[in-house]
Amino acid sequence: MEAEVRTFSRGLRHTSRLRTEGKRKKKLMGKKLLFALLSVTLAAAALGSQNPAPLPTVSTATNVPDTEEPATGPEALTAGDLDAWLDGFMMTTLDQGKIAGAEVVVVKDGQVLLKRGYGYADVEAKTPMDPDRNQVRIGSVSKLFAWTAVMQQVEAGKIDLDADVNRYLDFKLSPPGDRPVTMIDLMTHRGGFEEGLKDVLATDPARLKTTERYLKENMRPFLFAPGEVPAYSNYGTALAGYIVERVSGEPYETYVERHILKPLRMNDTTLRQPLPARFSKTAAKGYHTSKTAPSPFELVGTAPAGHVSATGADMANFMLAYLQDGRFGDAQILEPETVRLMRESMLETPKGFDSMAYGFFRGERNGRLVMSHGGDTVVFHSDLNLLPAEGVGIFVSFNSAGENGAVYGARDRLLELFLDRYFPAPVAVTPPAIEGAAEDAHAIAGNYDTSRRVETGLISLFYLLQQDQVVANEDGTISVSSLADKRFREVSPDLWQEVGGTRQLLVTEAGGRRAIIDSHNPVSILQAAPASRNGTLFQFVAGFSLLVLLCTAIVWPIAAWVQRTRQLPPVATGRAALLRRLTRIAVVVNLVYLVGWCLLLAPMLSSEYSFYNDSINGYIRILQVGAIVPLLGPILGVWSAWLTFKATDGWAVRLRSVIVALALVGFLWTAWMAGFIGWSLNY
Repeated sequence: MEAEVRTFSRGLRHTSRLRTEGKRKKKLMGKKLLFALLSVTLAAAALGSQNPAPLPTVSTATNVPDTEEPATGPEALTAGDLDAWLDGFMMTTLDQGKIAGAEVVVVKDGQVLLKRGYGYADVEAKTPMDPDRNQVRIGSVSKLFAWTAVMQQVEAGKIDLDADVNRYLDFKLSPPGDRPVTMIDLMTHRGGFEEGLKDVLATDPARLKTTERYLKENMRPFLFAPGEVPAYSNYGTALAGYIVERVSGEPYETYVERHILKPLRMNDTTLRQPLPARFSKTAAKGYHTSKTAPSPFELVGTAPAGHVSATGADMANFMLAYLQDGRFGDAQILEPETVRLMRESMLETPKGFDSMAYGFFRGERNGRLVMSHGGDTVVFHSDLNLLPAEGVGIFVSFNSAGENGAVYGARDRLLELFLDRYFPAPVAVTPPAIEGAAEDAHAIAGNYDTSRRVETGLISLFYLLQQDQVVANEDGTISVSSLADKRFREVSPDLWQEVGGTRQLLVTEAGGRRAIIDSHNPVSILQAAPASRNGTLFQFVAGFSLLVLLCTAIVWPIAAWVQRTRQLPPVATGRAALLRRLTRIAVVVNLVYLVGWCLLLAPMLSSEYSFYNDSINGYIRILQVGAIVPLLGPILGVWSAWLTFKATDGWAVRLRSVIVALALVGFLWTAWMAGFIGWSLNY
């Protein structure tokens, strides 16, 4: 599942090939949100004492960088060399990143080349990681089982990839426009769904909903027309799993066990939540870092999108089946033609850009086709990569995020170094910039929304705070905040290539906005933020409003005390005095209202996503009713300022009244943009 849920921060980190981008973006969001929440905390402390058209393509001729051959050739991929190399890399990585443990499995030419455990499955008990024994949560790698099941039903003639999925459902999706949602849309993450948080994770089995109940009670709003814009969706995959259940006549978990796990002899893998008793003592524990206590077992609400627990050894069997055209031993889980079809791109994309195959991420690394999928829960982080032409597959799973999210860099680096060691590529040379690149850089600079986002509901604040910033550099290159330490040079019109690398950005249009497509990310794009959703403007208005309200709340009682002790004449009298007093009361109540929302959102900072379920509906309703506070505040503030102008000639008093009125208006706008004003319990 990825993305992941921490596109609210970390959440079900079902991020597949969003790894580096998602991690950095989430860190940026966390920092910004933390700053915002700290500001609110300080305010509370002060009061107490006183966060469908296909996308256009470009000419293939402009997408290929100049290259030159490397000076040295590849190392031979043997068990001995791989074991020695991995041993050094993994032990150093776990130690420096404070990662508890990991499993790595590599297959080659129909055989398991290496199975290794590193670190601990149970830190306190000092139980070593064992890929033959210890189950890990594979997060969004679970989606590959769902897509396998879908293609089995396609072979059986029970699913039409191009049909309206409403044909298979017992509830109705109502997307915008005339085009329906199809299974191809679900497999390519182009269903158009908004992201969601409620009921995605649980730790209490009593709170875990069935997939059917989750889908019906947490229907996601549509941000886009189906097929229009990629936006990674766990909800969409859960829909696909539910469709398999309905057309096959078997519960999804039972279906996968009978038709995938059993023939692949994945005897130590389970889709059951909570874990069956026989796995309770062998499952690896998950940790935030190797120095923290183990986390509770994560129950995934969007089950088909991320609920599988598997050993590394079992995942080797899964990889072998896909590398052998669906065959494992005497079993054939898919026809060879189907497996070969699943390696093909389902969408037209520019040359050199990753795309979605039939559920797999399809990309080129070091000149070789790589079929992949990553997966993250809050504490487990996995990655599966297949090189079909080479007959090679590698699976890795870490049981902790590590200090400062070290696992994300480690996971990326492992694949990068593995490919460079055994399948090296020519050295990339960035072509020169085209004329006018500097002007183009300034033209596209600004704030951008990720297409995987929320615009409605109480978590929309997080997406405003995590907007990407595209910056025009002095040398005519651009930088993207989520792709730290990378610069991109315009090498052909609207095509920007990483300086010293192969990553590319294509500037185009999608969903009626200027858009940026990342060559390494086929399931999300960046869309230019309209003025009404500009994150920088939002932070300025929110900061100004909060500062003014806070200062007003602090100064008001002090000023009243000074006035009484020095027997000064009142600033205003009559109705003006009453409005002035009511405005100050509104200021204080606004701050209390904001603290209430921040207490609701605070669990996200510690990745406590299981907090968000029906049990907090009453609290949310109280806050939603409390929206009368920011709605009335501007009326009182503007009225008070008008009467102040009429009642006094003092410009200082007039200016203060206007500033307070503007702050109350700004607070209302902030609350609206943050999703605090509304009546929905679907978020």
